[in-house]
Amino acid sequence: MAKSELLHARRTRAPSVALWRDYLTMTKPKVVAMLLLTALVGMCLAVQGIPPADAVILGLAGIGLQSAAAAAFNHVLDRRFDAQMARTYHRPLAKGRVETWKAVVFAISLMLIGFALLMMLNALTAWLTMASLVGYALIYTVWLKHATPQNIVIGGLAGAAPPLLGWTAVTGQLDPHAFLLVMLVFAWTPPHFWALAIHRRDDYAKAGIPMLPVTHGIEYTKTMVLLYTLILFAVGLLPWLTGMSGWLYLVGSSALNLGFIAYALKLKFADSEGHAWATFKYSIWHLLALFVVLLADHWLLPLYG
Repeated sequence: MAKSELLHARRTRAPSVALWRDYLTMTKPKVVAMLLLTALVGMCLAVQGIPPADAVILGLAGIGLQSAAAAAFNHVLDRRFDAQMARTYHRPLAKGRVETWKAVVFAISLMLIGFALLMMLNALTAWLTMASLVGYALIYTVWLKHATPQNIVIGGLAGAAPPLLGWTAVTGQLDPHAFLLVMLVFAWTPPHFWALAIHRRDDYAKAGIPMLPVTHGIEYTKTMVLLYTLILFAVGLLPWLTGMSGWLYLVGSSALNLGFIAYALKLKFADSEGHAWATFKYSIWHLLALFVVLLADHWLLPLYG
């Protein structure tokens, strides 16, 4: 191939690659991956042994597509606010690299395909997942996020749903233990996001979003982060206290939750530059490790039960 032809091929390929990345970015793949991990653990904890392969494949695909659709709707609805914030100004819609109507069609397509896949499993999971999507993409993004500094606390329920969705994907029914998993993520959400909000306080203030550090100040938010890590520790004992999990979970979750409390204590009483961001990053690994510990305990439980 001649040099001029090679250069032309590269130039024509680059826009399509960039566009593909833009659409992937709109799905928030790292967030979706974390949600799918919690859903998978919910599937595994719902049964003894390995859950049915069809439920796992269809369930994760449907939940993943619906979660990606919710993320894409969030990009659409928040595009004007994203353009004002340093953390999000580079997003595809905020920069105008993807037209709004195309993003809407993309989100609707993901939503419908995901819903159809989940309906192949059971209607309960399909409609619960749809309710979670509406809760995040509309109720939280459009209303709660801009209406109250308690937006994360109230809206966090939608993001806490995947373990329950994974459970119902396998069993087709609700269970109190599945709601314990929801409570874990629900209690984890406020300190996770408020640590980020402290780090990005000026961004939120500039965009006019009433996050807690903007409306009540950073010191008050630090107190709330510490309070919710203590709540998370208490909630984290429930799977063990109810007999859902054993000593491996108790030890692992307690260590992880005490680590979160330690980060919150330093944030409140001995803060240093960048510690809010470090707390936010720890919280991500904390949740991932917590659900891995839940899964390890579940599969090892018959050995020591």
